[in-house]
Amino acid sequence: MIAITNRRRTLERAFFLYLPLGLALFFLVGPFYWMAVTALKTDGDIYDGAHSPLYVLHPSLDHFVYLFAKTNFVTWTLNTMAVAASGTISSLVLGVPAGYALARLRFPGVELIGTAIFVTYLVPTSLLFIPMIQVMANIGLDDSIWALVVVYPTFLVPFVTWLMASYFRTIPTELEESGRIDGLTRLGAMWHIVLPLARPGILSAGIFAFTLSWNEFIYALTLVTASSERTIPVGVIVQLSRGDFYFWGPLMAGALLGSVPVALVYYFFVDQYASGLTAGGVKG
Repeated sequence: MIAITNRRRTLERAFFLYLPLGLALFFLVGPFYWMAVTALKTDGDIYDGAHSPLYVLHPSLDHFVYLFAKTNFVTWTLNTMAVAASGTISSLVLGVPAGYALARLRFPGVELIGTAIFVTYLVPTSLLFIPMIQVMANIGLDDSIWALVVVYPTFLVPFVTWLMASYFRTIPTELEESGRIDGLTRLGAMWHIVLPLARPGILSAGIFAFTLSWNEFIYALTLVTASSERTIPVGVIVQLSRGDFYFWGPLMAGALLGSVPVALVYYFFVDQYASGLTAGGVKG
């Protein structure tokens, strides 16, 4: 009887735990594995139908060498880092106080403003990039990386504001009230009490903003055309494709290297990121 029970538990664990985890791992890691395998193949192995696409027969770094020697990949990486960093910092500087105001302050129209901010974030980029092109041309920032620095906060700030407003609502107001009784102003209570408690939420919002900035494509494609001003998502696609022909080796190498910084950010901050998504304001 005990053996049957143990066998049943083993089957249930395999079916309800290991199988879903295995499928999730396959779908999450599969694209990275495919990019790595393709990037390490020679051109002959890539286009030879007799070779399996699932493993590398003759490993080679030629595509990575081509990427750094024949393209502006280093410049694209620096541009992407600059745009992502500036977008993340500006969105946090503006979005965190705005989220606090929506969560804590009571003034006429606060609910309407909160709804308007959320709706602004939901407006698709495909509807906004055309007027943004005209705006950037009018202020003299067309075909410049500074156009992305200016435009990215327009969708990052509403997102960070909405996310932080939700997080601030999980922090008990009694903590601030206690601080104000002890002599703190509202600004002082926010700085010394609320923001330290909201650090996981702020970090999560920053990671999301950084990821959105790093991977953004439509604005980067339409607002910047000079190769020296492009970001990785656009530069890799534009320079490593010719009509309907793609340089698959360098293209996969660029996509793989372009995903490394975001993966490192999540790796180093995964604990704080997870707590920011699940934790409330009262810490043990």
